[in-house]
Amino acid sequence: MKRLTTIIVTTICLLLGYYVGTTSTLSQAERGNTTSQGNKINEVLEIVSTMYVDEIETDSIIEKCIPQMVTQLDPHSVYVPIQEVEETNSELESSFSGIGIRFTIQEDTINISDVIRNGPSEKVGLLAGDRIIKVNDTLFVGKGVCTNDKAMKKLKGPKGSFVKLGIQRYGEPDILDFIIRRDQIPVESIEAYYMINDKWGYIQVERFAENTFAEFLQAMIELAYRNAKGYIIDLRGNGGGYMGIALEMANQFLEKGDIIVYTEGAHSEKSIERANGHGLFRNVPLVVLVDETSASASEIIAGTIQDNDRGTIIGRRSFGKGLVQQPIELNDGSQIRLTIARYHTPSGRCIQKPYNKGDREEYDKEIIDRYNRGEFFSQDSIHHNEELIYKTKKGRTVYGGGGIMPDIFVAGDTTIVPAYAAEVFSRGLISSFALKFSNNNRQSLAGCKTYETLIAELGKQQVFESFVKFATSKGVKADKEQLEKSEELLKRSLYSNITYQLLGMREHVKFINLNDSTVLKAIEVLEHGKAMP
Repeated sequence: MKRLTTIIVTTICLLLGYYVGTTSTLSQAERGNTTSQGNKINEVLEIVSTMYVDEIETDSIIEKCIPQMVTQLDPHSVYVPIQEVEETNSELESSFSGIGIRFTIQEDTINISDVIRNGPSEKVGLLAGDRIIKVNDTLFVGKGVCTNDKAMKKLKGPKGSFVKLGIQRYGEPDILDFIIRRDQIPVESIEAYYMINDKWGYIQVERFAENTFAEFLQAMIELAYRNAKGYIIDLRGNGGGYMGIALEMANQFLEKGDIIVYTEGAHSEKSIERANGHGLFRNVPLVVLVDETSASASEIIAGTIQDNDRGTIIGRRSFGKGLVQQPIELNDGSQIRLTIARYHTPSGRCIQKPYNKGDREEYDKEIIDRYNRGEFFSQDSIHHNEELIYKTKKGRTVYGGGGIMPDIFVAGDTTIVPAYAAEVFSRGLISSFALKFSNNNRQSLAGCKTYETLIAELGKQQVFESFVKFATSKGVKADKEQLEKSEELLKRSLYSNITYQLLGMREHVKFINLNDSTVLKAIEVLEHGKAMP
């Protein structure tokens, strides 16, 4: 029966794939009409539903067919089932309804790492370091029971609804019960911005969501008020989001008429987005950081800054996601996010890297291929396509072929990780120990408000020695030589994790940036007056 169902699904998918490949783009009104190929699909479904030997749920067959059909188009067109539409859309919204905590899953248990200020959880008395043991009087711990997805579904809910949590708190012998009324929780896109020294401001942008531009402008103005003479915009790890937000941010740095980006597709006219000349930061020194995980909207920012010779791009070649998706709602509320155009930088470079239609596996492993051929570690391993040469506003040469190639290459971390360190990292012992240490010392370290004061205090408490004992208790032992080789690396990681647990993202980022080679290169470029080509 299962095999026959698979055959039916495959047959219909092939017909659907042929239908998509041989018809032109339909308007919303036209989508209600059927063509001869559409009739063929309906005909097959009708035959199956009326003549097949067993009862067949045609709805479930269609739900399986559509995703397979869409994957034959390009790597970023996607079908979103109705039950996932709200969750998918909420990722880029400015807020969601929940209880107001940040958490990690440690040892199959929800560990609260931060309680959002003035949120529902803070109002009832939840604390960072608390562990959620029960949800609505039901035990919520254990492998397979407590996962990140399941935790999100349990804790989110309609505004005004209630959830009861059973909390295990350090020093308390009994489970503490809290009833929390859910409310709107803001989603921050910029958790870390600060003056990296007395001249340069640093801003880390995590995503391009509804509220990102407002947060970005606030951060820029606040840093300007602190006498920032130039800026480092860190887009590493930023997978993109709303194009409109990227346009607003880029506009802050460009002169009137400068092209920000243009889009073009077989069934969509060329559309050019230009700066309006009202940007507040058109003349400040600027550095943008990117890496292989910077994608889409991040690449629009980096591409327009580079092509307009407005700043310096530092890091490694970006991901190469330059396809424009348009959400199209189907009659039942599900969506197809269909690629309708490609992004091009002002010089004409297509941001999208090459792909073969229907071969998602090959597309996904392209980043691994970059790693294997040494592109993360050596600029000499990067081979430019000499047939795709473009010129910036001032005539500098830039290359197409997918992604944004930085003006200054910075290799990935080439530190050789000793065997002992590699094992504790792979087993997640650093984060486990950091959480336990933070919970045990939260009160005694409450007076440490900056990473400087915290790190000074941690240096007095023999944290590394305590970690070694902890790792030993978990079955990971090391000889004296291995410990000496691993000590500096593990100390930095321990201090970084503990800083995040006790002081939050901003102080954590400040600490890790002390030894970040890409950030240090950005400071050097700014100091030498080379941020504006």
